[in-house]
Amino acid sequence: MTGAWLQGDPVGDRQFHSLTAQRPFVLEGGGVLTDAEIAYETWGELNEAGDNAVLVCHALTGDAHASGGVCATHPDGGWWDGLVGAGRAVDTDRWFVVCANVLGGCQGSTGPASTNPETGKPYGMRFPTVTIRDIVRSQASLANALGIGAWHGVVGGSMGGMQVVEWGLMYADRVKAIAAIATSVAATPWQIGWSATGRLAITLDPQWKNGDYYDGEPGEGPHAGLAVARSVAQITYRSDEVYQDRFGRNMVDPSQVFGHWDRFSVESYLDHHGEKLARRFDANSYLILNRAMDLHDVARGRGSAERAFSMLQASVLSISINTDTLYHPRLQSDLADLARGAGVETEYQIIDSPHGHDGFLLEADAVGAALGKFLDRADG
Repeated sequence: MTGAWLQGDPVGDRQFHSLTAQRPFVLEGGGVLTDAEIAYETWGELNEAGDNAVLVCHALTGDAHASGGVCATHPDGGWWDGLVGAGRAVDTDRWFVVCANVLGGCQGSTGPASTNPETGKPYGMRFPTVTIRDIVRSQASLANALGIGAWHGVVGGSMGGMQVVEWGLMYADRVKAIAAIATSVAATPWQIGWSATGRLAITLDPQWKNGDYYDGEPGEGPHAGLAVARSVAQITYRSDEVYQDRFGRNMVDPSQVFGHWDRFSVESYLDHHGEKLARRFDANSYLILNRAMDLHDVARGRGSAERAFSMLQASVLSISINTDTLYHPRLQSDLADLARGAGVETEYQIIDSPHGHDGFLLEADAVGAALGKFLDRADG
């Protein structure tokens, strides 16, 4: 019914931190969690001064496994393995690196597939609305538990970049440097439109059942809706150039062209990505986190983006992918301008890549070179 990690599944490299050991966790939108935890992984060692910690923030369908090989409990391997590890840009021989599965996620952190202590059943869509600020507060709680007073750096792309920006504003005195990649200071109407279309695909799947699909028979669940949502998103994650070069107008079976359901190769590619996500993710988590991205706006409750950025103290690295149409380079340029206006040291780079938005994941050498140098400078 779901690709979520559930209690009783193999733990793998996950560690767990309780958000509610001392008090309930109150969310920005008014929801309250009385029993919640965060799954996380770490690499390297925290030094005696506690000042060599780097937080890596994941994107929409990521998880805490930023680095590491493929195994039974982590079948896809580390999602940023090219950047995080010994001798890499985020060098785990030097930095104590932490990555946490976001609140509302489905790979160990409390989310819609988790048991609601009030009912003994999965929350489903009774799980409260989560915002990027809620996610950052949960990470701050984890930092406290790990003995990290301040991060040397907080880094991430896409939804991870949203967390990065909010870290710099919400906990200005707890982070020395932030690197925001392929992200924005507020979700745009273009992004919200694509997100809404994906969410609609899930909720129109008859197997979604208003979010209460967890007690279905094996093979049931809103897999088709989630797969379509992923296919829609996958179109926006890559560029026209990549699709043209990789697929052109090729057919799956060149001898079959004129039937109603004869397929272009690109259709098979999108199906593959949709089916792959349905095996490892939860549809309700997709709805919750996708909505959190739409709600992202640093100006909310702060008057304006300029007033929000006036709180910033960390040095800033802003990175765009030149072919990114979902998070257009102008959004990262605007972020850099706001940071400069706040008077902090700011660097803006554009990575030349054909890969579109996914370039922040695929261009490990270029992104890694910029990120590694930035973390080094912040250590000076």
